[in-house]
Amino acid sequence: METIAANDIKKRGVSAITDALCDQEESVITVRGKAQYVVMTMKKYNALREMELAMAVEEARADYKARRIASRTIDSHMRRIEDEI
Repeated sequence: METIAANDIKKRGVSAITDALCDQEESVITVRGKAQYVVMTMKKYNALREMELAMAVEEARADYKARRIASRTIDSHMRRIEDEI
């Protein structure tokens, strides 16, 4: 994975990021020689978000199937939360 020095971004701006992402979908930004941030293309970001949402749906389905859900009214739910506080 390509790295971009923060100082390079300071000097060259967005073009430093654009150049780093021309051959790959993500790159690491280093600050004082240490990896600090990751930048990525919107295509890669959207793919990661879709995977994250798909996992959340699967977890919800598993909870539903295992009956780990509660069917309450909002009022009873709020009362339960207040009782726990």
